Amino acid sequence: MAKCPKCGTEVSKERKSWKMAGRPDRKGKRMELEIGLFDCPKCKKSFRKVLSKKKIPA
Repeated sequence: MAKCPKCGTEVSKERKSWKMAGRPDRKGKRMELEIGLFDCPKCKKSFRKVLSKKKIPA
């Protein structure tokens, strides 16, 4: 569940999701992020939200 940043409506299903490598932290370890694209049914605004994070082995 993701909450719309504009109107606060809970959106249950993402339209699209993908994985990408995030920036390295201070220790140099990278994170793999799964990002979801959501469409709000109430205000018709689209927004992104991080669905999961995990460390990528170096």
